[in-house]
Amino acid sequence: MKKRGPLFALFLSFTLLLSGCSSLTVLDPKGPAARTLSETIIFSILMMLGVLAVVYTLYIFILVKYRAKKSNEGYVPPHEEGSKWLEITWIAIPIIIVAILSVVTVKTTVAVEKVPAGYEEQKPLVIYAATSNWKWHFSYPEEGIETVNYVNIPTHRPIEFRIYSFGPITSLWIPQLAGQKYGMSDMVNKLNLVADVPGSYLGKNSNFSGEGFAHMEFETLAMPAADFDEWVNDVKETAPKLTEADFKKLLDTKFVGRMSFSNNHLSFSPAPEEGHHGNMDHQDNKTEHPDPATKDEAEFDTEPNVDPNKPMPESPAEDNSTNHEGH
Repeated sequence: MKKRGPLFALFLSFTLLLSGCSSLTVLDPKGPAARTLSETIIFSILMMLGVLAVVYTLYIFILVKYRAKKSNEGYVPPHEEGSKWLEITWIAIPIIIVAILSVVTVKTTVAVEKVPAGYEEQKPLVIYAATSNWKWHFSYPEEGIETVNYVNIPTHRPIEFRIYSFGPITSLWIPQLAGQKYGMSDMVNKLNLVADVPGSYLGKNSNFSGEGFAHMEFETLAMPAADFDEWVNDVKETAPKLTEADFKKLLDTKFVGRMSFSNNHLSFSPAPEEGHHGNMDHQDNKTEHPDPATKDEAEFDTEPNVDPNKPMPESPAEDNSTNHEGH
């Protein structure tokens, strides 16, 4: 009786905690890649529930059938050498379960690494997703624009994120659209997804990367293709230019709000691919041709932490700073 109190308190605590949780976004997919992952998760849960149902059924059956009672007082069971069929059964069942889950997991992993089925013939929209000092940089090479801490994508078109980092290892994750993929400083990882439902979806860094990790959330806005093209044209016409000096200052600033630029940083700070072997190589290449405006100037003095909820100016002020791409 004494043991029931703590167990009941634990059960009540879990009930109260779970009642305050929001809906599980990974089980509310809005794209084929996320739907594949969601179906795999649900299948695994059902497999585990099936195992639990069998175990608890046998447990209750054994307790009831072989419980001590007056009618079997003094009963001594006969000596048994064992049953090879029972041995085979309880060894084979776990092997079968693991084999099934392994096959499903491998098939799912292969499927989500490719362009989603039905979209193979479409040209993907390439977006470079880079992180620096707890912020996200999204560069659109074909459109020639860049955003900070938000990304817009068209629906019903394959999206290819090319992910890397200007600092510690991070991980891009949009639970309702795809699984997570790591971003590292010396290589680019690719993540394929499609949004088939317009809407605003939460994106985040799923890999702990330091004191500003909690602020690394961004909005992914999926919209019809016509609205996306209109947004791109609006950014090109109204957003300021991103200069190399602005970008260096932006890399070194810890927290900023949403920002838009009518060009991107890939021209003067390319991603670590196609012969560009990591950010440190970029820095070395640039020191061979120093910018006269930045030569022999003092290093930029970073601003104090900025409220992440407070929007920053559309473009950082010009600053003669040293290269912080490898920061």
